[in-house]
Amino acid sequence: MYLGTQLAARDDDDYRMWAQLGVKHICADPDGPLGAWNRDDLKRLRDKVESFGLELDMIQLPLPSSPIETATYPDILLAGPNRDRQIDAICTLIEDLAAVGVPAAKYNLNLIGIPRTPDEAGRGGSMNASFRWDKIDQNAAPGLAGALSEDENWERIDYFLERVVPVAEANRIRLACHPHDPYTPPGYKGVTRVLGTVDGLKKFVTMRESPYHGLNFCQGTVGEMLDNPREEIEDVIRWFGEREKIFNLHFRNIRGRKLSFMETFPDEGDMDMARSLRVYKEVGYQYMIMPDHVPTISGRDPQGVAFAFCYGYTTALLQALETY
Repeated sequence: MYLGTQLAARDDDDYRMWAQLGVKHICADPDGPLGAWNRDDLKRLRDKVESFGLELDMIQLPLPSSPIETATYPDILLAGPNRDRQIDAICTLIEDLAAVGVPAAKYNLNLIGIPRTPDEAGRGGSMNASFRWDKIDQNAAPGLAGALSEDENWERIDYFLERVVPVAEANRIRLACHPHDPYTPPGYKGVTRVLGTVDGLKKFVTMRESPYHGLNFCQGTVGEMLDNPREEIEDVIRWFGEREKIFNLHFRNIRGRKLSFMETFPDEGDMDMARSLRVYKEVGYQYMIMPDHVPTISGRDPQGVAFAFCYGYTTALLQALETY
């Protein structure tokens, strides 16, 4: 296990800062619109990252967490007329990653984005992302996807995996899918979020079984699926970790439970992150550990400082794990 980041570099000083803080492994994307990259773009990015003594471990495929209305390749999940062409573009990108030596990619299969209610005050007056089911419009109208049955949702996901997983396996590129964040009751906005439960994630990783088909395991998102995250999370980590289905780790904590939670810094939430990290080690997890979302804090560089705190906290846990 080793420290990583997915925070986009604002300028070259961010690359230097990561190197200085010991964050040597990154997930990044080339410049330009999602889906417009070619092999040369990827190579330029890799060379730039390496020029700072860093390693490009992963990119985000042009399948982000945004709602389907703004997706780069919407027809993949809408089963639209350009679905096969858009899947072909993903397959070509996987081949390009192999050609330039980037071993993994993360992605989302998201229709309704990341629903949240207004931010809430956290430690010292930070503003923290939150989700309270009783404060949301539970009868919100369906979006572009319309009313989509659970079976049809699974069929579209399987259609994608059937085409893409063999290409990933042939090129030895690990594909890490992010869970649906957060869990919402079936039918919310017309959709049942099939990757928003632990059982759904188990079904997903056993479809089109391959050592290159797994999860971008977001501990915060998984905690949001549970009735008692502190007590339940370790069994979930073990299930996916023992099957070698965790390819990237979003090391994020929450305070609360399914349908009612606030995101927190990793040291102050309900899940015992030190204990969780020990479980990741026990199951043989061997890739990046990175912050995901962070609370909004005060100061001249709120995001940079908040992420730096998370890097330091994670580094200390990793050192303690090896020492004691």
